[in-house]
Amino acid sequence: MTTYSRTKEFEGATFVRASFRGATLRFSDLSGVTMRGVDVDGLDLDSHDLFFGSLVVNGVDVVPLVDAELNRQFPGRELQKAEAPEGLRAGWVAVQDAWATTVEGTPPELVDAHVEDEWSLAQTLRHLVLATDAWLRGGILRVEQPFHEIGQIFTGAAEMGFDMPVFRDNPPPYEEVLAVRADRQHMVTDFLATATSELLAEERDDPWGGGDWHPTVGDCVRVILEEEWAHLRYVRRDLALLR
Repeated sequence: MTTYSRTKEFEGATFVRASFRGATLRFSDLSGVTMRGVDVDGLDLDSHDLFFGSLVVNGVDVVPLVDAELNRQFPGRELQKAEAPEGLRAGWVAVQDAWATTVEGTPPELVDAHVEDEWSLAQTLRHLVLATDAWLRGGILRVEQPFHEIGQIFTGAAEMGFDMPVFRDNPPPYEEVLAVRADRQHMVTDFLATATSELLAEERDDPWGGGDWHPTVGDCVRVILEEEWAHLRYVRRDLALLR
């Protein structure tokens, strides 16, 4: 099977009576793609950025429908958009309760298992450590080097110039992952316990180094919540397949 990586040769191209049956697209740009008269039976689309734009199917923007259905499946998810401290605190409690159910209900033989190129449960928890470190310790608290060594960095980080030696090469024991994850959860809980509307409105720098966007403290908290809910969905999806 041919692999096309880091290519722009298909931008603006037109495909007529072409077959993409069984093809896999990962970390690819499909914005502005137009498809007409296509067979989409079994098409499986997963986009972390879906809710920042539109997806039109047969003339209907389905993004609000998907958002509403995910809120139904994951009670409390809608609070990831909360503005007030009370809503953010309630949203954090809801997502942590949901994570506790998933972690406690996963048998030991599945914590390191994964589907195709997706992260395992252990890797996902390590990534959430990284997300908390970036947005709470780095973004909100302005810790100069906020990252724990077991954090799971995202794909392509090395090519983007991130300081990879900060992170451990070998996977840590699952017990260590749970301990560091619990520590980061407590950090968020403690921060939100005393957060005020005035603090949430304060401006910060993008912890990933983007120069144009200056998120508020509230924005940073909402990114943490978004990461928590999104990766919970991924893990539950994959664990269902593994079972």
